Amino acid sequence: MDPKTFMDIATVVTKLKMYPYFDIAHYVLMCCSVREDMPQVTGPLAFSRKHPLSCWFSCMLICFAGSFIANLLLGEPCLTPFKDHKSLITATVVWYLIFYSPFDIVYKIVKFLPFKIVLAMLKETQRAHKVYHGVIHTAKLYPNAYVIIVMIGTIKGAGSGMMKNVDRLVRGIWVPTTNELLQPTFYTKASAVASLVFLLERQGLISVPHPLVYFGVVIFFIYFKLSSIILGIHDPFGPFENLFCAIFMGGIWDAMRRAVTKEPKKEEESKDMRNDVIKSKEDKKRD
Repeated sequence: MDPKTFMDIATVVTKLKMYPYFDIAHYVLMCCSVREDMPQVTGPLAFSRKHPLSCWFSCMLICFAGSFIANLLLGEPCLTPFKDHKSLITATVVWYLIFYSPFDIVYKIVKFLPFKIVLAMLKETQRAHKVYHGVIHTAKLYPNAYVIIVMIGTIKGAGSGMMKNVDRLVRGIWVPTTNELLQPTFYTKASAVASLVFLLERQGLISVPHPLVYFGVVIFFIYFKLSSIILGIHDPFGPFENLFCAIFMGGIWDAMRRAVTKEPKKEEESKDMRNDVIKSKEDKKRD
């Protein structure tokens, strides 16, 4: 592709407005994630019929999760997302169609693979937009607090995963053994990487025009999202994390210790097995 054409495309992507199409795609996927997280024994539709208020509030928490958590950490009003009546009404309409459409037709269309791919591409474009603006906003408040900048950018991009425990609590479920700190998803890791890239660009350490950096982050998000949907590659960071942990987090030393020292439990188990074999042989001889 011609570099000038590529630069023009990157500039257009940088200036895209998120409302309504990108925001609607985000709301659709978030409401679907809430629906799929509901108990499958009784069925998500049964829950939505019995507890519509809890179902609605749960979806709103996930749809605006990044803003809720970021505002709380930055000392800003948590309910700021609800000030935008246009976005709130749009998210509510999407929630209603996902849970209450006749014959469940909207949900079935959304889960159809071509529609799912289009929605995912729109959603990942919006994720890059949220991460970038989270970094920019936090950098204005705390110019030299790099950890806070990256943290808020990550929360803006992957707030729905961090809000999952609260979302489940609203629906009467409490699972403290699963959260983003214990088991971070790929989207949290990718948002952290994107926040770091935008921070380095802001500090002047990346000498590339901003539209190209932004467009590169968008392509990064979309590529791995499509890889997850089509190829089933859910966490490309996994092999690198395993290698890093094996080298720097004690994996090598644990392996060397197991190779050099003998564990007493295994010795005792082997002795017990030998004694059992000897006893069985003696019993056979007696018989």
